[in-house]
Amino acid sequence: MPSATNAHLLNIDIAIIGGGISGLSAAVALSALSHVSVRLFERGPELREYGAGISVAENSWKVLELLGAAGSVKGAPTVPGAKRNGYTGEIVLPEPGIPRKRGPTRVRRARLQAALAAQVPQGVIKFNKKLVSLQDLEGGGVTLEFADGTNTTADLVVGGDRVARQYLFPEYALRYTGMLPDTHSRGNRSWTDVRTVGNTAWRVLLPAASLAHIPDFPLQTSWWFGVGGHIFMSPVDEPSDPDAMFEFSCRSGREPEVSGQTVSWGIEAKNAKVLSRFKDYDLRIVEALAQVPEGDWKEFALFSGPCIEHITGWDKVVLIGDASHPLAGAFGSGAAFAMEDGWIIARALEHSLASGSSTPVASALCRFESIRSPYYQRMYQFRDSQKPHLQKMQQETREDFDNLLRARMNKTGLAGKRPEGWMDWIYKNNIEKVWEEYLHVEKKRATSK
Repeated sequence: MPSATNAHLLNIDIAIIGGGISGLSAAVALSALSHVSVRLFERGPELREYGAGISVAENSWKVLELLGAAGSVKGAPTVPGAKRNGYTGEIVLPEPGIPRKRGPTRVRRARLQAALAAQVPQGVIKFNKKLVSLQDLEGGGVTLEFADGTNTTADLVVGGDRVARQYLFPEYALRYTGMLPDTHSRGNRSWTDVRTVGNTAWRVLLPAASLAHIPDFPLQTSWWFGVGGHIFMSPVDEPSDPDAMFEFSCRSGREPEVSGQTVSWGIEAKNAKVLSRFKDYDLRIVEALAQVPEGDWKEFALFSGPCIEHITGWDKVVLIGDASHPLAGAFGSGAAFAMEDGWIIARALEHSLASGSSTPVASALCRFESIRSPYYQRMYQFRDSQKPHLQKMQQETREDFDNLLRARMNKTGLAGKRPEGWMDWIYKNNIEKVWEEYLHVEKKRATSK
């Protein structure tokens, strides 16, 4: 590790684990620093992205601009979509809107990844490097061992996958999301058992042209709600694009319990399986789902875990993206969080090097922790406050579903009753301003001593 006298002269060797959005963002931001050497280790033979579409809101646009990738991200401006009763197709809550330049946009996930990858310097990404273990070295640094039998060392490990988390926190466990209470009665006695069920999503991109034949089918962003699940659909390309694609994300909250850490993540799902969950929906949406070619559906069992109090460890390992806050997509802004993480760890390291810290890596991780951990803790607190409502939703039945749906929207703020700016701390988060405010507070604290 660099000493107090030459920290600004020696290279810091950085190993990034995972070629997803978090890893690529970190690679872009860290590679721009002086006196660092960056390698990104990707387990596959090439960059692969699981999923279909992804939201790029104001928080995402801001960090994409900072990473130099905003100009390459193209998609469909998101006009707030109607909320529908999935069974009747009736619009329960219309949300007309006008697209704004650099406003919320739905894009192909692979295109976002490609835009970030294009900013990574050549030679940084190392393929076919599946991490199998990390070892904390007493003399400084970390040893990384890979499935191909090779190993290397680094001064700083940026973990964008679960393996790094496993070595920092070996007792940490993910859980298949969703709990459905079952109420029983016998005579004058009643009791409630909690039967574990889970949330599973099926995602696909489908050519918009394949939907044109469906009468009165709305080719716009919309949600189709049913008992224990819903279908989200949205364009991910401009309508003028001759190869425009449409995204379908179908979620069921009543799937059988699944065990394990990564079960059913991006695996192929049969058409019959997906259609069986939504066969009673409006005929138009059923017909749309039937257009998906066999083999195109991808299944994602949604696991989450408890809040991690500290997302750094050993004074030389930092968790970013989903590895640091497995929330099963609770806020629909995971790409922004991941990119923000990558940009902040670069700023923190840059600041530590410039200030001549004798322990630049440890100092950088301390700064990163103080900025990002409270942010993720706030997310968990918000999510936990919604749990009673979510559990009640899982007990809904088809009887009087329309009224239940309207009531649900009122309670969750979807019917326009939410306070103005109530979620701006997520969707309008300005990560550059966050960093500037941190520096201001740090400077003020230093001068007051």
